[in-house]
Amino acid sequence: MEDTNIAKIIFDWSEFWSTLIPLFVLPFRRKQPGYLKPVIVYLCIAAVMYLVIDLLVDHKYLFPARLQNNPPLYNLHSLVRFICFTVFFSRLQQPHYNTLRKLLPLLSLAFIIINFGFIENFFHDQLINSKLLTVEAFLLLVNCMLYYLSQLKEEVEDLSKRKHFWVTTGLAFYVVINFFVFLFYRQAADEGGPIADKLWNIHNVAQIIFCLLIAKAFYVSSDN
Repeated sequence: MEDTNIAKIIFDWSEFWSTLIPLFVLPFRRKQPGYLKPVIVYLCIAAVMYLVIDLLVDHKYLFPARLQNNPPLYNLHSLVRFICFTVFFSRLQQPHYNTLRKLLPLLSLAFIIINFGFIENFFHDQLINSKLLTVEAFLLLVNCMLYYLSQLKEEVEDLSKRKHFWVTTGLAFYVVINFFVFLFYRQAADEGGPIADKLWNIHNVAQIIFCLLIAKAFYVSSDN
């Protein structure tokens, strides 16, 4: 029983420790292209945020009562992730679909202004904001699809030797899986029962794979 509890704690903290995996690779692969800097910045910020989020879940007494609510951190983390990966895609300087790619941040900004300006409160909520996370996942997925379409147009022969391929593939896997997790999580949580927890377990597995593929990107030597 004790081993089961330890395994559960480790898995529950997977958002935090999985983010450290690619960061541990960096000291051994210090020379990374400039377009990966937004990804590195994201990982550093995400590691801190996930650490605080997990501490809030298991050790709320460490924080003042007014700061014991972690959904606003998930909201902020969602914005950070979207901004960092939008910058990542823009730095790839892909020659195709530039107009649509530039439209995505504007759509995100419009949603944030409308949703949090008139409908919901960004900083005061008891559950993660499914709308924000779902919209973010959808827009990032569109970015990933535009990347793959651009690579097809350029007729790239071996994508596996390109660092940005592994980052995009990790992100694509994460957003495809979690689009549905985010979409249904709020409803599942409102109805109670174990479904919400099981949905978030799926999120955690996707997070681990996401970070492993980013680590793979950092490890790849060739970047043609």
